[in-house]
This record gives sequence, structure tokens and C-alpha cells, in this order.
Amino acid sequence: MSHRPLARALTALATLLTTALAAVLVGPGPAQAAAVNYVALGDSYSSGVGAGPYDWSTCLRSQKSYAPLWATAHGASSFAFPACGGAVTADVINDQVDALSAGTTMVTVTIGGNDAGFVDVITSCRFGTTSTCTNAVNEARAFVTGTLPGRLDETYATIRDRAPNARLIVLGYPRLFELNSCGWLAMSVYKRTILNQAADLLATVTAGRAAAAGATFVDTRPFFAGHGVCASDPWIHDISGVIEAYHPDADGYRHGYLAALTSVTG
Repeated sequence: MSHRPLARALTALATLLTTALAAVLVGPGPAQAAAVNYVALGDSYSSGVGAGPYDWSTCLRSQKSYAPLWATAHGASSFAFPACGGAVTADVINDQVDALSAGTTMVTVTIGGNDAGFVDVITSCRFGTTSTCTNAVNEARAFVTGTLPGRLDETYATIRDRAPNARLIVLGYPRLFELNSCGWLAMSVYKRTILNQAADLLATVTAGRAAAAGATFVDTRPFFAGHGVCASDPWIHDISGVIEAYHPDADGYRHGYLAALTSVTG
């Protein structure tokens, strides 16, 4: 009787056992990463005002903003960037959400500051009297607690409707100021304090509405701590530019906003 069939069978069995042992020792291969289809919505704090250089649109979009930086670093499968300087909640609802679809997997947004009159309040405090500043801040605070929550709810609901499969990440605004002395041309400590307190209130309200919408809120204040206007290493512009004033610079978007976003996305 020939031993060849037996030999072939033993060889095949040895090969099978070797392959199985190798699979156990090496483990499964790397899983294919899920596609990330990312859309960045919002106002100037998303479009990148302060970072420059800007695209040719009126929205002042910069590739140094946190959104394109994140998309590049994470190899996003697709990236849409309709965020626009000066945007309010109605602009997100009426214009920007057209970039969303059922295929969108991640959405970020900063919104609400312009609804609350960010520019007018800062202008009143920078160039007006203490009384003028206090009144402007108090009006903004009343708006933030009374009117803004409904606008945020509508905005987040619209995003959810247009991108039902996406993770919604709402990023807040930083405190703008450090409270140390920084020259006689700077705003008073009192003005800077009440503006920071208004930023805290806006963060609290935004975080609450984001939670109610099932979104992830990212508090950027800790990431900018020690780097506001009047810091030795500021990441926020002072009154040096009309358009860029009181917006993050390129370091602020990279080390503040990008770091904050990465803290919740990995």
C-alpha cells in the first residue's frame, strides 16, 4: 500500500495547524477605519477669522482654522466648510445646513455669539464708558438667558434633521481676557471681568441646550486659560485689527480649538 496519500494528508494537516497558530499569535489584522464625512458649520470662530490667510469669499474662511486642521490630521473622507464670519443662528438654518446629508457622520458648530450682539458689546466696552459697557453686557446677558436658548434649540434640531446619522459637536467660546495689568490703553479690569462673566454665562446656556439636543459640548475655556488678551503669550487678538479683533490667532485655533475638539474625538 502506498504511503503517499498519508504523507500528503499529514502535510496538509501540519500546514493548517501552522496557519491557525500564526493567526492566534499575530491576532486579527487592523480594522478598516470608518469613513468620516465632516461638515463644519458656524460663525467666525469656526471659519477662522483671526488666523488668515482667507479664501476669496466674504466669509473669511482660513485653512488655519480648527476645522480644516482636524479634517487633514484625521484623514476625513470628505470635508465641507460652510462656516461663515458674522453668521447667526438663522444663517446656519437657512444657508449652511444645505451642506449636510444622511451621509454626514460628524458636524461641528460654534454659534450664538453674534445673536447675542458680540460685536456691539465689545465695541461698547472697548470705546465706551464703564456705564455703557455694563448696560451692553446686561442686555446681552438677558438675551442669552431669554431668547438665545430657543434659537439654539431650533438650530440643533435642524442640523439633526438634515444629518440624522452624524455626531453633533458644539464648541463654546473662550474667555477673551486675562485680568492682569497690561498697560494704560487696555480695558479696565472691571470691564474685562464682566465680559468674561458674560462668556461664562454663554458657555453655560450653550452647554445646556447642546445636552438637551443630545450633542457633545466642548468647553474651550480651559484650553485658552492663560492665553487671553493681556497674557504674555496671547492667542486672541486685541484691537489690532478691525476684523480680527477679539478672535483667536493661528495658535488659538491650533492649540486652543483644535486641541479642544481632539479631546473629544481622539
